[in-house]
Amino acid sequence: MLSQITVLVNGAPVAVPSGATVAVAMVLGGQACRTSVNGEPRGPLCGMGVCFECRVAINGTPHCRSCQILCEQGMEVRTDG
Repeated sequence: MLSQITVLVNGAPVAVPSGATVAVAMVLGGQACRTSVNGEPRGPLCGMGVCFECRVAINGTPHCRSCQILCEQGMEVRTDG
């Protein structure tokens, strides 16, 4: 059985299976990674760290590729900064 951990995505708690990426947490939390210059929501595109569409701030560090980083208990993810 998979254990679950909780991360904060834009301040909202999201429960994810242990070993899930931050991109998975964002999808489960119903959050876009960022917005385009036209204000449209953007999400993970390639899923392997090539396209940079999934950039977020993790624990205050900007421009992290959410598809490449595993969730940790209590991690704070921001898409607005």
